[in-house]
Amino acid sequence: MYINLKAQMAIHNISIEKIAEVLKIHRNTVANKLNRGVFSIDEAFCIKKNLFREYDIYYLFNRNNKNQSA
Repeated sequence: MYINLKAQMAIHNISIEKIAEVLKIHRNTVANKLNRGVFSIDEAFCIKKNLFREYDIYYLFNRNNKNQSA
């Protein structure tokens, strides 16, 4: 589960539908990927580039529930 990504989605009012639009996949697929922590590297970079440029990719896609600033 991507806790940091979900938190930033809530803060910035970014919906699952918006991520689905950016990735050109179904919203249910995005929901499953968010909950299971299985975005591909290409998908992660696409999300970061198009929606969260100001955040570190390691922070957004950390699955250890710890803040990471590397």
